[in-house]
Amino acid sequence: MPLSQLQEKIAAIKEKLGKAGSVTVLTGSGLSADSGIPTFRGAEGLWKNFRAEELATPEAFSKDPRLVWEWYDWRRAIIAAKEPNAGHYMIAELEKMFSRFHLITQNVDGLHEKAGSTNPIELHGNIWKVRCTRCLQVAFNFDVPVRIPPECRSCGGLLRPHIVWFGESLEPENLEKSYAALANSDLMFVIGTSGVVQPAASFAGMARSRGAFVVEINPEETAITEVMDISLQGKAGEILPLLVHS
Repeated sequence: MPLSQLQEKIAAIKEKLGKAGSVTVLTGSGLSADSGIPTFRGAEGLWKNFRAEELATPEAFSKDPRLVWEWYDWRRAIIAAKEPNAGHYMIAELEKMFSRFHLITQNVDGLHEKAGSTNPIELHGNIWKVRCTRCLQVAFNFDVPVRIPPECRSCGGLLRPHIVWFGESLEPENLEKSYAALANSDLMFVIGTSGVVQPAASFAGMARSRGAFVVEINPEETAITEVMDISLQGKAGEILPLLVHS
């Protein structure tokens, strides 16, 4: 992209930021990839010849919870060694600029909170949280390695990762919060998401239909680029500072 064109787009977005009363940010795995976290799907996420789609299911956990927990323990060890990148920190800075700010993430790594974001809507759960299969209590567990299989401290029941697995529905509360944010946004950023996983893939179109100005930041065009008012190709850690810092 020519420098002059980039500067024009940056200026247009900053003007919208200056007038916005409500801002919503949606993030996907592309943001955490800049921190060195693999997607855990496809070749880079292959573990002991298992694919994520074979392990991240209620059926797999019911059949062999130890195997599933060994996989998550491996993932947690990788994530624990990573740090938020500039994109995560700039999103946390954006939050401080607006009293009405919502962060919706498809990521489960917890890096947004580590960077200072508060109360992100974690659509797919959080790898550092566990849920009891007996009493349903949800709690943080940062053990690396984790005891396998882990047991609930309250009732002794088997714990599972607090993750939305393939074949499971998103938590209604998170969907309700997301839809409310989209319906009342003046400006929306879509960062590092491929735009193919529903329902998040529809969020940009929903926000724009309600009057929001929608901006995409991604290294390449995506399945939802055509929905955007402005699309910036590049890393969030390099582009967001141009918007947040005058």
